[in-house]
Amino acid sequence: MSLFSSLAEDSSDPAVIIDGLALDRARLRRAIRAHLAALDRAGVAPGDRVAVWTERAASTVVALVGNALGGVVSVPLNTSLGARELEHIVNDARPTCVIASDPGLAARTPSRPMLSAIDDGSRGDHQLPDRRVDDAPLLVLYTSGTTGAPKGAILTARNVASNLDGLARAWALTERDRIAHALPLFHVHGLCLGLFGALRVGASLSWQTRFDPASLAASIDEGATVVYAVPTMYHRVVELAERDSAVARQLARARLLVSGSAPLSTREFHRIERACGQRVVERYGLTETLINCAVRSDAVARAGWVGPAVDGVHVELVDDARTPSVPRDAATIGEVRVRGDNVFAGYLGRSDATAKVIDADGWFYTGDLAVMDDAGWVRIVGRRATDLIKTGGFKVGAGEVEAALREHASVSDCAVVGVADDDLGERIVAFVVPQPGVERPTSDALIAHVASLLSAHKRPRDVRFVDELPRNAMGKVVKSALIAKP
Repeated sequence: MSLFSSLAEDSSDPAVIIDGLALDRARLRRAIRAHLAALDRAGVAPGDRVAVWTERAASTVVALVGNALGGVVSVPLNTSLGARELEHIVNDARPTCVIASDPGLAARTPSRPMLSAIDDGSRGDHQLPDRRVDDAPLLVLYTSGTTGAPKGAILTARNVASNLDGLARAWALTERDRIAHALPLFHVHGLCLGLFGALRVGASLSWQTRFDPASLAASIDEGATVVYAVPTMYHRVVELAERDSAVARQLARARLLVSGSAPLSTREFHRIERACGQRVVERYGLTETLINCAVRSDAVARAGWVGPAVDGVHVELVDDARTPSVPRDAATIGEVRVRGDNVFAGYLGRSDATAKVIDADGWFYTGDLAVMDDAGWVRIVGRRATDLIKTGGFKVGAGEVEAALREHASVSDCAVVGVADDDLGERIVAFVVPQPGVERPTSDALIAHVASLLSAHKRPRDVRFVDELPRNAMGKVVKSALIAKP
């Protein structure tokens, strides 16, 4: 089967709507063909790596889809990358050229040949390459680098297509759907699930290049049936919905609200349900594996649970010896390991790092900690490297404590870590960003709040208030920086 067979069709529905600008399939085909002609003139061959500045423009869509169809491997670049991060990615990926339309972005990569991005759909013929689903690389996506320099994860056409097909079955996605999101196109959520996912099933994509809660909700009135967003976006949307009943009614008309990339707090889950009657469905994945688990559209979503394995993906919990002996009792913590066509081809130029996470039987060890119930549903409780806290003889997942803290009305954000303790082995410490405009809670009140929701041994022993949490370029909290704080 072709990777994006729907592009060959002449449907009257738009393929992509970008900030209200609709591109039908014929126009998109012409723009892609012009892009491929430009690649050919620049001497770019199938299999070459090409960096793409993911600008908020139609040219980004054309470049990423065109590269995929032409067998060119895209290396998406976040326009917010710092100089050191950019230098590392360019030196590591060694792209044949870099694509940009903004002269300012072009100037940031002077060491590589530049190719102007094309979004003009008036040139080129209608013929497109027939990109088959194969094991050739499609993307190199750089990890967030929470434990060192970012690594380039190689995703193949089979990785992406197999996972998108599994998600289409889980969420009943068809050509009748319109997917709306306001996510950037440099990571799995916005690029693979949003853009490639819509083209894979023949749905249309409504992409808002800048997030605005009112506009995202309004996209449902304009034909969107499915919304993809991250928890911070849902937080702002539901705040608006609680003030504006028209927004709540818009959300209520969506067929599916999907959240990912970070845990959706129990508080936000229930706020959205109260505001519009919708239960947000969550999913769980990584750059290296795409999406491992997803709540199906025909299931009853539960706060904090990311559902069972996606079709074609095998998910297990293993103990410290990597043995799958962890009981499915919804309480015992184990590390998540996955196997399937979704598992990436390895880290670019880093066979040593690849060997550390994929075993001889093809299992990928995620480093994520979770519990599983008897139906195979998974609840993520943290990361092994920073979130498994061994305190007083118990194993505690930091993510579970963070979720409890976020249910307190005075907590805006938080991060929980374990620090060395002579008595307990590790002491649970919570770094809390207070909710603006409300009275700051006391440490004792927050400790008691957690103890009222979880077992007493999971409560923080120390609460430290901070103005903000340290984050990397992908927005993930850098817990090593917190642990280093005196």
